[in-house]
Amino acid sequence: MRGQQTQTGMTSSGVKHKHVRFASMEDREEDTLFDKKDAGLELRSALKATERTATPGGHDRVEVVGGRSGEGSFGRWVLTLSLCGSFLGLGMSISVLGPTFKDLAENVNKNISNISYIFVGRSAGYIGGSLVGGVLFDRMNPHLLLGLSLLLTSFGMYAIPFCRQVAVLTAFMSSIGMTMGALDTGGNVLILNTWGEHSGPHMQALHFSFAAGAFASPIIAKMLFGHHGNTTYSVHPNTNHSSSTFTMIESMWAYVVISSFVFLFSLFFFFLYACSVVPLDKPRASPGRALVARRHVALVALLFFFFFAYVGAEVAYGSFIFTFATDYAGMSQAEAAGLNSAFWGVFAAARGFAIFFAACLRPGTLILLCLVGSTVSSLLLCLFSSQNVSLWVCTGLYGASMATTFPSGISWLEQYTTVTAHTAAVFVVGAALGEMVLPAIVGFLLGKFPHQPLLMYLSLITAIFTSILFPVMYKVASAPDSQGLKRANADDGEHRQALLDSGGDEEEELN
Repeated sequence: MRGQQTQTGMTSSGVKHKHVRFASMEDREEDTLFDKKDAGLELRSALKATERTATPGGHDRVEVVGGRSGEGSFGRWVLTLSLCGSFLGLGMSISVLGPTFKDLAENVNKNISNISYIFVGRSAGYIGGSLVGGVLFDRMNPHLLLGLSLLLTSFGMYAIPFCRQVAVLTAFMSSIGMTMGALDTGGNVLILNTWGEHSGPHMQALHFSFAAGAFASPIIAKMLFGHHGNTTYSVHPNTNHSSSTFTMIESMWAYVVISSFVFLFSLFFFFLYACSVVPLDKPRASPGRALVARRHVALVALLFFFFFAYVGAEVAYGSFIFTFATDYAGMSQAEAAGLNSAFWGVFAAARGFAIFFAACLRPGTLILLCLVGSTVSSLLLCLFSSQNVSLWVCTGLYGASMATTFPSGISWLEQYTTVTAHTAAVFVVGAALGEMVLPAIVGFLLGKFPHQPLLMYLSLITAIFTSILFPVMYKVASAPDSQGLKRANADDGEHRQALLDSGGDEEEELN
């Protein structure tokens, strides 16, 4: 028994010794595992720091108040409503020039032909303002930039009725064009930064507001004020021997009303600037990384020409359909005015419906539908341009087809590359150049060939051009080599996110 006990004791002692040696190995393995976990945590911390700071080109993307990572959805909606109100004023400010053009000529005691270059002055200012706005948007608070743009626009609009010299009128038109160009560029970029990949319906709402303003301003200018004639104001100085009178055309009050509306929304943006939680000298970087396609420059250049043709055709049709209907189709002025209003009315209504369509259709699909509709309607307008029924139906179809192309184009580009302020400035300049060049060409040719449907020919040519250009843009955007950088960045981002997620799980297990 004692021998068995001794053997058993030795055995148990041996077992204990083995157990101690096994425990020592476990301790070493656990120490190794903890070292690996500590190294993994350090790596994940470095990845987090890199993800907070690294962006292509070495620039941080600064989030604005109410942005994608803002305090809440309320701030985003307030900012969106303010942007829509500012674009409503922008649409009124741009389109009020058409119905008051003759009155402006009378106001400066000139013929229409002698002040036609105010369109060129405004377009030149619009181009310059788009470029300057694209630069300033990255260097100052966007709310302050848009607030100043609206404030200066309201001051310029208020001064126009009091301009009695052509040079002064042209100078004010050019300055207003600059501030409106900065507003156009900044508003489009800010709506993208605010809603990100969900910006489609909000972009459509922004441009619906612009179209609604363009539709409302002729009503304000002619239906509210245009039929009252002129108003004479007498100014009596302190001396009893002299007095002066100031005659103001009633339609000029439309500029005062629009300037007051624009001024109101400038105060909204100053309020947003005062409530801003992001200091200018300490920008907060977005947790997401800005992805830039390898063929970013090619895509933006193609979109420049796309918007040049599209916006030029849109403005030319809206500007000359009245003249075409009276001179070529033989309509009365009342019918031609109704046709012109129908074009802009359907245009605005289609943009309103596009707010809901953008929630369920991709931007590329909306663009394809618009291109098909504009091509078919412009072809029918060329074939049946002298028939009134065809003019009414096809003008409505053409207006609806042109409505969503611009906002859908911006949303489509955002799917493939980052739309910065500089990028937006490029295609806004393209749109402004088209608005300046193509209507001028149509106006010149209509004077030379008044009995030819040149307006319809231009609509068909631009529809065919954009229908060819968009597949080229899609091919460039979806080419394998153009997606390499985006795919690499996306894969890298997914890998980092997986590491961060796994790190969080391991930290919970350790705790």
